[in-house]
Amino acid sequence: MRTRRTVTVGAVVSLVLLTGCASAPEEATGTLEQIAERADCAPDLQTDAAELRQAKCATDDGTYVLTTFTTDRGQREWLNQAKDYGGSYLVGRKWTVSGDAGTVEKVRERLGGQVETTEPHAPHASHSPGHH
Repeated sequence: MRTRRTVTVGAVVSLVLLTGCASAPEEATGTLEQIAERADCAPDLQTDAAELRQAKCATDDGTYVLTTFTTDRGQREWLNQAKDYGGSYLVGRKWTVSGDAGTVEKVRERLGGQVETTEPHAPHASHSPGHH
């Protein structure tokens, strides 16, 4: 009986692990254009800088912004600042998608990645004088 229970628990754990892997696609990688293609987006390039590239995407999933980064640190710094404003972010390796929660979830079905959602901080207008 004990052996059977161990096998059953092992089978359940294996099934959970397999199901978890099957539910999300492999995380997208590549250039902004390659990731946009996988997301079914014709990117409207907004920013083309050394540290990041950013494009607006208007698709059947909704409108969102796709941003790619040259470094992991640059991506984390950008996310930390963006999160001050709240919102939903789909985060992959050196790329993010920002948009409303429903759109981000739909795009995740194509790109993989992890969803990070935050509430906005206090309005910036309430800062004391001298702080910008």
